[in-house]
Amino acid sequence: MTIREVAVGAYREALPILAASAAGGLFAGFVLGGMDAELQRIEGLLVLVPALLATRGNVYGSLGARLGSALHQGLIEPRITLGNERLRAAAAAAVASGLLVSTLAAIMAFALLVTLGRSVAPVWMLVGVALISGLIGGGVLVTTVVTVVLVGYRRGLNPDTLAGPVVTTTGDVVGMATLLVAARIVLAAGGG
Repeated sequence: MTIREVAVGAYREALPILAASAAGGLFAGFVLGGMDAELQRIEGLLVLVPALLATRGNVYGSLGARLGSALHQGLIEPRITLGNERLRAAAAAAVASGLLVSTLAAIMAFALLVTLGRSVAPVWMLVGVALISGLIGGGVLVTTVVTVVLVGYRRGLNPDTLAGPVVTTTGDVVGMATLLVAARIVLAAGGG
């Protein structure tokens, strides 16, 4: 196979995914632009948004990479089945890591804003938003990453080409949507 053929194949696989990624990023920005009321009522939430989105990308991107490596090494079969212990363990570890890092990000955002003398919502509100959005988003992201990587691999696509853009896009879209839902749940619970 020539260098040109490899390059054409890589672009053929990646360009549609990258285009979808750009569209997803615009949608996430649209959702953020519509969160004015929640951002005003949960002071400090805007500081937390980039950290939570980065967490989704990092944690679930690692899941996609681990799955791709396991497929290439023959450690897992390219089938979605609940009996696959490795797959279940990787998914559970990703969700647990996402929840832990989201909680830490919320506490760190609160501490930073307090240290800087900025107005900030109570720490329980920030942690609540981080946990609720992390839990809902984690379920959606695990399902998406596992499905895309395994199905893509079965169809002859490189999971390493798929995982990054899919996780980034899905993480941004799902992350913003679940942040909005979580903010509304926390505000309703707190009487806000």
